[in-house]
Amino acid sequence: MAIHYREETADDQRAIHQVNTAAFGQPAEGNLVDLLRNDGLVVVSYVAISSDTVVGHILFSELPIETEQTTIPAVALAPMAVLPQFQRQGIGSELVQRGLDICRERGQQAVIVLGHPDYYPRFGFSPELAERISSPFSGEAFMALELVAGVLENVQGQVTYPPPFFSV
Repeated sequence: MAIHYREETADDQRAIHQVNTAAFGQPAEGNLVDLLRNDGLVVVSYVAISSDTVVGHILFSELPIETEQTTIPAVALAPMAVLPQFQRQGIGSELVQRGLDICRERGQQAVIVLGHPDYYPRFGFSPELAERISSPFSGEAFMALELVAGVLENVQGQVTYPPPFFSV
């Protein structure tokens, strides 16, 4: 089974919604993708393709970290989804890694995720890095990753999630 990866196109939007709905068992994540896209907040939207079918998707959207001194260019990783029949084959990991690489290339300095604490640390995400970032979320599932080494060192800041995160 050959999997190809690329940025989403307009023709992928319906399939992306379906992948997210199937992976999460509800439409909320697919709706989130649509709302973030409609609000112009998408930084990276990447798909995994098998036999001309979208089987996986990852989205990174604007989520700058505000500090007293500066604004750190950062993104939220949410959601990441793979069709159930394609899970546990490395597709999700490849989507995360490729997405992080593109975010880095596009000048992002950090990534925030609210995700599974047993999954995301393998990519370098850490709840400790996110502890000093004020957010509506906290705990071991709220994690950060530096795309630029040291950018979050001793940073006290906050993120303000855009309305789509609260309207799904």
